[in-house]
Amino acid sequence: MENDRTISASRMRLPRGIWALGLVSLLMDVSSEMIHGLLPVYLVTVFGAGYAAVGLIEGIAEATALIVKVFSGTLSDWLGRRKGLAVVGYGLAALTKPVFPLAGSLGWVVAARFIDRVGKGIRGAPRDALVADLAPPELRGAAFGLRQSLDTVGAFLGPLLAIGLMALWAGNFRTVFWVAVIPAALSVLVLVVAVKEPRTARPARTARFPLHRAELARLPGAFWRVVAVALVFTLARISEAFLILRACDAGLAIALSPLVLVVLNLVYALTAYPVGILSDRIGREGLLMLGFAVLALSDLVLALDGGLPVIWAGIALWGLHMGLTQGLLATLVADTAPRDLRGTAFGLFNLAGGVAVLVGNFASGLIWQAHGAEATFGLAALVTALGLMGLVWLSRHRPDRKE
Repeated sequence: MENDRTISASRMRLPRGIWALGLVSLLMDVSSEMIHGLLPVYLVTVFGAGYAAVGLIEGIAEATALIVKVFSGTLSDWLGRRKGLAVVGYGLAALTKPVFPLAGSLGWVVAARFIDRVGKGIRGAPRDALVADLAPPELRGAAFGLRQSLDTVGAFLGPLLAIGLMALWAGNFRTVFWVAVIPAALSVLVLVVAVKEPRTARPARTARFPLHRAELARLPGAFWRVVAVALVFTLARISEAFLILRACDAGLAIALSPLVLVVLNLVYALTAYPVGILSDRIGREGLLMLGFAVLALSDLVLALDGGLPVIWAGIALWGLHMGLTQGLLATLVADTAPRDLRGTAFGLFNLAGGVAVLVGNFASGLIWQAHGAEATFGLAALVTALGLMGLVWLSRHRPDRKE
């Protein structure tokens, strides 16, 4: 009962802009996951792409998004404004959605996926910095947890909608992709109308561009330790595309393949916000350690050849680890970075993640193609264990919270 009252009080005190940003994320994720829930199977069955090609495409796409964030985040610090860049990023993603149903070759699909991720990269760091700017410091974990939960609600509603539409239209991929255009457009509209950027005083001195060496030197050691641990963690996280392919290999019907994202994101959405609130009360590192342990367990379960029930258990554990970690990693960046360098900090954090995503996904595709799914997930469990060791190191250098 006391925990329910704490959650209710936190919800009431969070600024409306946080809720609006969460709704923006929800709508865009409904659109994106309607497409991405079908895309791995679409690439393999319609265009004949191999597992290594899927891994490379996903790796390049996600790495692009993460690497672009360093420049958009830095630019938002230099300009002292966040919302305009977020609008550009969400707008670009919305404009790419019609390309998926119109594409007549693999090259067009890859190009659309790439440009969509550029849009994600442009909006990501400024949006996260805007969340940090809007949220009271004592509710920062709750704010990031709420935005992550609403984002993830969209991430399971999208695949669920895709399943229903695939059944309605007899497996017509392109018609489903056309419907995905609608929530993407609504997402941009909500951002433009409902999110108000806070007034942030510019520094009295003439600010250097934040990627200047002297500005980067202002980022504390605690921030760089968060980046180091997150890099290993991201390297261990196989793309959700491989979870979909794993379930299909175990016997899941192609038309039901988006169910993988439904299960994963349902668990994710139910845990991210409560975990964020809990982290404001008991600290971040212990919960992150638990998240790493759950990821290792998920990888081990997915490495087993036990049929669909075992695969579903591994996928649910995967969603639990996401809820335990993703919002908290973002919160730790906000905790450790100076206010005027938050956009840069989120950008650098995602740059490291982008390199890890590219390497990890391409390597996963190659290992899967050569040695099978068991070897792929088994190696991921080993890398996760290294990340857990890094978190123990991080906990011994507990960061001071920044206002």
